[in-house]
Amino acid sequence: MALIQITEPGQAVDPHQRKRAAGIDLGTTHSLIASVRQGQIQTLPDEAGRHLLPSIVHYGLDDQILVGDAARECASRDPLNTIFSVKRLMGRGRADIEARGQLADYDIPDNTDGMVQVRTRQGLLTPVEISAQILSCLGQRAEETLGGSLDGVVITVPAYFDDGQRQATRDAAELAGLKVLRLISEPTAAALAYGLDSGDEGLVVVYDLGGGTFDVSVLRMRMGVFEVLATGGNTSLGGDDVDLALANHFLALTDVQGAVSAEMRRALLIEARRVKESLSQHTRVSVDLQPQGIDWSGEITRETLEALTSKLIDETIRITRKTIRDADVDLDDVANVVLVGGSTRMPMVSEAIEKFFGRAPLTTLDPDRVVALGAGLQADQLVGNKPDDEMLLLDVLPLSLGLETMGGLVEKIISRNTPIPVQRAQEFTTYKDGQTAMLIHVMQGERELVSDCRSLAQFVLRGIPPMVAGAAKIRVDFRVDADGLLSVAAEETSTGTRAQVEVKPAYGLSDEDMISMLRASVEHASSDASARMLAEARVDARRLIDALEAALDEDASLLSSEETDELRQAVEALAMVETRDDVQAIKRQTKMLSEASDEFAARRMNREIRKALQGQSVDALSSES
Repeated sequence: MALIQITEPGQAVDPHQRKRAAGIDLGTTHSLIASVRQGQIQTLPDEAGRHLLPSIVHYGLDDQILVGDAARECASRDPLNTIFSVKRLMGRGRADIEARGQLADYDIPDNTDGMVQVRTRQGLLTPVEISAQILSCLGQRAEETLGGSLDGVVITVPAYFDDGQRQATRDAAELAGLKVLRLISEPTAAALAYGLDSGDEGLVVVYDLGGGTFDVSVLRMRMGVFEVLATGGNTSLGGDDVDLALANHFLALTDVQGAVSAEMRRALLIEARRVKESLSQHTRVSVDLQPQGIDWSGEITRETLEALTSKLIDETIRITRKTIRDADVDLDDVANVVLVGGSTRMPMVSEAIEKFFGRAPLTTLDPDRVVALGAGLQADQLVGNKPDDEMLLLDVLPLSLGLETMGGLVEKIISRNTPIPVQRAQEFTTYKDGQTAMLIHVMQGERELVSDCRSLAQFVLRGIPPMVAGAAKIRVDFRVDADGLLSVAAEETSTGTRAQVEVKPAYGLSDEDMISMLRASVEHASSDASARMLAEARVDARRLIDALEAALDEDASLLSSEETDELRQAVEALAMVETRDDVQAIKRQTKMLSEASDEFAARRMNREIRKALQGQSVDALSSES
């Protein structure tokens, strides 16, 4: 009997011609790549059987570039040419790095604009170029393992990566010659791996503490739909900070005075990481700093490490509590808690999570690999190897997006925690008579005033037909794709005149900005509302003043001299009140001026009607009607 090969809808007819896809976890400390092989998702090892690739790049002599374990061996003896934790530099400016005290780790020129550059013996390099070396190494590993070039990859990013940081990640992948199918958030990828593996449904909290970033997401898993309800985090909080705290403790125990060399600093950080990892398995670890050039030896206990880093873990719990509140769910509603990231191996982390949630977290999947596994599953679907309806992934926008309006206000177009991809549009109008151009200023943040939010991009819509203020209709479209990348377009609806921009900032938010935006929006909610009311009142007052002054200059002949003087005095009175911080006084004076000018407005309208009817007979008008 002959057999016919049966395939699932959406899959290749020949199962041996499956497209090659992979998921990449581009981590701060380690990176991995995963793919579906023989129907099973698995991370791919190198020729030595190692699955974890240290996220370290060394720039040697004669244009030699080492990545991973080979680069790590050069870290202490040649620190300025051995770049580690480059993920913390992605999409950032020099001021961000300086504020975090990271300048000592790298040779960063003080005259670089936009994204930082790192000086190595092979020249100035951006974090995008350095990350591209890591991604290229992983891509080669996949091609060698899978037996051919990749048709596409899914790369994970921290949920709180802003637009600039996400774009920098995509740029690094393209520089490495990889076709990016999608960027997805790391907690989402972890939930994806756990959801398909266990088949569980309900609310899941993903707590992701990696080497350089912390993310927490609340997801609902139901009927194959993975929906992110809320997300929070800090892009500058992770295992690196634990290492730094421990390294500083080493120095405090010794007689080292003044600034340490780059070589000693790097060596201490490497030793601190070793001690931290050992203390996850043991209660005390012996330390000998003589190889680092310091005459000290002794023991470090787990209790000491926990005392040094308790504030860091407390901060992650605070962010977790806030994110659960944002999701509008109760702790009792949470079915499972998933731990992701190598830093969650620290016993104090799992203990803190169990105490907060009242239940033990899930650890059935390797916390170092779970993100890559979820990305690999998503890549296998997006490349076409699995039916599209088998799984739906709904990520969310971490921060609100909007536009600057008159008075320095921010009009939010898309609110934070909105599922992506998403498209929203809103109509705006001109402020002054005869206005032929409009500046579109795109903002990101939760506050009411432009000064308290972050500028993403600006562009000008030109060619607006000259009309009276408020007559033009400007439609502004915001589009956020599945990667969380934003594009904005503006169009004057009557003529079709159009302008647009793909938002690609030179660098991302500072550390303080990213974590404080939501906190500030709550702390300043009352003052922000008052500031918005004041700004709106001033805008209304100024608009009325400008309109009346223009009308008086043009049609003062319609008024007596006494009427003209009265109106001008009322205009001056409002102009004086407009500068005060008294909302009610401004509104009251605006209303008085509006009422005082009603007769003037009626006379102008009657004159225009008479002009329109001049020379026309009653019979002609009747026939037209």
